[in-house]
Amino acid sequence: MTSTENHRLTRDRWITVWNPEDPQFWARTGRAVARRNLWASIVAEHLGFSVWTVWSVLTLFMIPETGFDYSAGQKFLLVSVVTLVGSVLRVPYTLAVPIFGGRNWTVVSVLALILPTLLAVVLIQRPETPYPVFLILAATAGLGGGNFSSSMANINFFYPDREKGLALGLNAGGGNIGVPAIQLIGLAVVAVFGIHAGAMVAALYLPLLALAAVLAWTRMDNLATARSDVGAQVAALRDRDFWIMAFLYIGTFGSFIGFSFAFGLLLQNQFGRTPLEAASVTFIGPLIGSLVRPIGGWLADRFGGTQVTLANFALMAAGTGGIVAASRMESLGLFTGAFIVLFVLTGVGNGSTYKMIPSIYAARADAVGFGVAVTDDRRDAARAHYQRVAGAVLGLVGAIGASGGVAINLVFRQSFESTGGATPAYIAFLVFYVACCAVTWFAYIRPARRAGESGDVGDRSETRPTRERSTSPAHGYG
Repeated sequence: MTSTENHRLTRDRWITVWNPEDPQFWARTGRAVARRNLWASIVAEHLGFSVWTVWSVLTLFMIPETGFDYSAGQKFLLVSVVTLVGSVLRVPYTLAVPIFGGRNWTVVSVLALILPTLLAVVLIQRPETPYPVFLILAATAGLGGGNFSSSMANINFFYPDREKGLALGLNAGGGNIGVPAIQLIGLAVVAVFGIHAGAMVAALYLPLLALAAVLAWTRMDNLATARSDVGAQVAALRDRDFWIMAFLYIGTFGSFIGFSFAFGLLLQNQFGRTPLEAASVTFIGPLIGSLVRPIGGWLADRFGGTQVTLANFALMAAGTGGIVAASRMESLGLFTGAFIVLFVLTGVGNGSTYKMIPSIYAARADAVGFGVAVTDDRRDAARAHYQRVAGAVLGLVGAIGASGGVAINLVFRQSFESTGGATPAYIAFLVFYVACCAVTWFAYIRPARRAGESGDVGDRSETRPTRERSTSPAHGYG
């Protein structure tokens, strides 16, 4: 690194020169800086997920023995509201990165998690709190859900297109592991200290949040070149590919976060498991689903995001069919096994669908003026525009995908209140996954699209393997 580059990269922790697509810059300077920001981002996002899903653990402690008399429907509504807050906050959190800087916003967003963590410590010890008040205060845990979008948008700016799949997969997977991590802590607390010690689960995170804020402040940087503004979000909302990817991400990430909140409650209410029995199983699915998310990104880099996503949704439909069969047979073993398989598939799908987004928009930028003489300035402008839009899409898709978690828990709530069980909900999810298969195939894979039926390059961005692999290796198309 030259002295000039070092000055530009570190002055006031604002990086003013950043060109990861340049192989020489990336090898000499970019990779080391990007990795340093990535690992600090993973820690912060990990804690964000943990705080966001803290009530998926604390609801296991909310039983008559601890003074709570909430129905299954009330508990599902509680986790639904927390999920909703997190999904809504993802939109402004995405905008915060270019406005305040990735490093600065990471510090602020981590420190903000102290409030819902303290409230969780207090509320779990106050079963006499009126349910509406309890619901509103507990919903502040949704602050942790917003961290995902700002973190992913920030890391997206640091990495070249050819390495985004793995980088985004690691960032998201490390964050997702926050879900099973807090569930494991819940298991340890209930096993060692009993069902009356729920407050300890949240209290343990207070020093960790302070540590993460210090880590972000000392190890991360702000990118002055980051651009993901309101104009880009408006452009994304008008874009056909955005709505397709949002729908698909509801099926992958929405399923992951929704089932992560619901799994323990299902074991309690459907199979009569005790808090300890439920906690000893609940973490397994989210843990494996989190660990395989980078694999989903890697598979998408290698074989193509659309192909991996299509196969994954087909398997998710089959896995849900296994859960329906297990519920009707009242087989706890089959139910648990099928659910864990479904968690694995949500993780793979999370990685493959998220990889599709930068690939789609990089391809559209690459195709500007395809077949005609265009200037380098026009190509550069197209790349800059679509990178801005891709950053906005990453955040907005994350927001809409998280809303799928809201829907899942509301469907479970309605299913229990209407029928006393969850089988109708599982059937609804199976139908939805089949619909996701159809949308993926119709939008990006069907032969008519491959033949260039549509004039929209977004339709063909991941369905032209020859062009993806031979003429655009730098973009890392699958």
